[in-house]
Amino acid sequence: MAAGRAVVDLSSPTRRIDLKTKLLTAFVVCTNVLGNFSMSWGMKHQSVDLGLSPFAYIRLIFTPWVLLGTALLILWLLSRMMLLGWADLSYVLPVTSIGYVMSAILGKVFFGEQVTWQRWLGTAFIVAGIVFVGRTAANTTQPGSAS
Repeated sequence: MAAGRAVVDLSSPTRRIDLKTKLLTAFVVCTNVLGNFSMSWGMKHQSVDLGLSPFAYIRLIFTPWVLLGTALLILWLLSRMMLLGWADLSYVLPVTSIGYVMSAILGKVFFGEQVTWQRWLGTAFIVAGIVFVGRTAANTTQPGSAS
């Protein structure tokens, strides 16, 4: 220990699990935000006249942006399932909610959406919650423990 600082062992299994969980968390957030963004972009910039015909929706599904959004959201679902197997639900849900913040920013910047002060206030509360939860360990229970 040098000058009152603790030495962190990056090779320890606990540190690697924590890093792995944080990287997967970032992947889950990115695939969710980018998948929703791509899907929204594809829907807002589609040239198909949507009505009651199911064929218009089937054609729309196979447009590039909607296909990209669908693929990213499938990756999001699978990676989120994996993350929920690695970390506690009480950690995963609040921390991945940063995606809501990123989606609000993307909507404002790319789609020109009007985000009211009430929504920004709600977004600030989400960020505050993420900070509180992010300061805790990702895995707080032992696998297989029933409590």
